Amino acid sequence: MDEMGVGMDPGRDHEFAEFVDGRFTALQRFGYLLTGEWHLAEDLVQTSLTKVWFHRNSLRSGNALESYTRTVMVNTSTQWWRRKWRGETPTEQLPEPHAREQYGTVDDRDLLLRALATLPRRTRATLVLRYFEDLPEAEIAQIMNCSIGTVKSNVSRGLARLREHELITAIPATVQKEG
Repeated sequence: MDEMGVGMDPGRDHEFAEFVDGRFTALQRFGYLLTGEWHLAEDLVQTSLTKVWFHRNSLRSGNALESYTRTVMVNTSTQWWRRKWRGETPTEQLPEPHAREQYGTVDDRDLLLRALATLPRRTRATLVLRYFEDLPEAEIAQIMNCSIGTVKSNVSRGLARLREHELITAIPATVQKEG
């Protein structure tokens, strides 16, 4: 045992290090989609990987490592959101007026991310896992520790709320059909 009382397994440590090296960028992107901010995404990934590291020896395989990490990220993101005050966010500069002709795609993506941020955390996580990470419903159910039916209803309700959201209705219909 090491100083912290956690058993060391050099094979598992090497496997974990390879996992972090190979999947950090994808996990960070997943974290961004959960939090909506890059610096929070980095914090989320690092916090989640720390939690996973302490439980790495109890995981049966390397495949379980990815799934367990995503589960920890969803749960940690939800815990953070419940604890923090979500009031006004001061900025130094006012937002610039929209220039849809040149920057329409970026603006539409921003509108979608802002609308996604208004959804409840578990609904957002379900949509991110399903459509941004392209995971099957069964794997999402495992990550989120719920039934496949719950995943389907979260996806259905989340998409319905996005379709009705004022930010999404601001996107021209032609752009919505193209995406």
